[in-house]
Amino acid sequence: MNSFGRIFRVHIFGESHGESVGVSIDGIPAGLPLSIDDFSEDIERRKGGTQKGTTPRQESDSPIFKSGIFNNKTTGAPLTILFENNNTRSTDYAKQRAVPRPGHADFVASKKFGGFEDYRGGGHFSGRLTVCLVAIGVIAKKLLKDVLVKSKILEIGGEADLEKGLQKAIDAKDSIGGIVECRVSNLPLGLGEPFFDSAESLLSHAVFAIPAVKGIEFGAGFAAAKMFGSEHNDTIEDATGKTKTNNAGGIVGGITNGNELVFRIAIKPTSSTPKEQQTLNQETNTVESFSVKGRHDLCIALRVPVVLEAITTMVLVDLMMLENKISRIIN
Repeated sequence: MNSFGRIFRVHIFGESHGESVGVSIDGIPAGLPLSIDDFSEDIERRKGGTQKGTTPRQESDSPIFKSGIFNNKTTGAPLTILFENNNTRSTDYAKQRAVPRPGHADFVASKKFGGFEDYRGGGHFSGRLTVCLVAIGVIAKKLLKDVLVKSKILEIGGEADLEKGLQKAIDAKDSIGGIVECRVSNLPLGLGEPFFDSAESLLSHAVFAIPAVKGIEFGAGFAAAKMFGSEHNDTIEDATGKTKTNNAGGIVGGITNGNELVFRIAIKPTSSTPKEQQTLNQETNTVESFSVKGRHDLCIALRVPVVLEAITTMVLVDLMMLENKISRIIN
């Protein structure tokens, strides 16, 4: 439900307009140096309001440690971190309770939870909770040490020129999607299992926890469907497993092969758009015109790279712990 991982196990909680959102992480080795300053860089990368095309909502997002840390080092007990919600405008949502927003979870949430869900700002479905994912990534990156995880936006609205892609949405007075790529270098060979716990399966499972993700591909991805086998196969060049090409994206048979891990994700356009749409009014049971008000991202993809890095490192740390490649005590 709200948890992921077997040894490095995480649990997120909270709602967009609740008192706070947070995360509890079990399995962190004792003795890992950790301070508020460690979170600054990645938290800033996730924030809206600091770049063109993102929501003007601003939260300080200074982590509040509630357990699992003593004298700036982890204790080995579960680490719990809170992020307060202060800059909320819940009245933006109270007016639309009867009118579920197209593309959002409003309608399915009300049916699944019988109307008891916190609907303000999307509640527990909100992208606000990705700050928790970023916090997980900060810790996971420290544990990965020499393994380098980097993500970047490849295109917005089909344009490699990101400014041009954003301008398309601005001119249309609409939102727009994009593609984000993640690359992992210095990853050890042998992580993952065949079939259900393949490295791709676990990464894909976790990646879809990022709101707005609609697709994922590894290596050559969907382009592989147009290739010959002899063209797609990666020739092994030496005893380390290094390959001449990397159409597999660093994973073969569900197991990392020691080459660079490469995958891309598709991010849908922000569901909240000022463009007039049609939706069901649940009080009158009629379809009517509707326009989303409030503060929203023009392009969610702009804020995804750091979240994707976090999700990726979270999965890789758990896989490495299963292979005993990360000690339970940091010396």
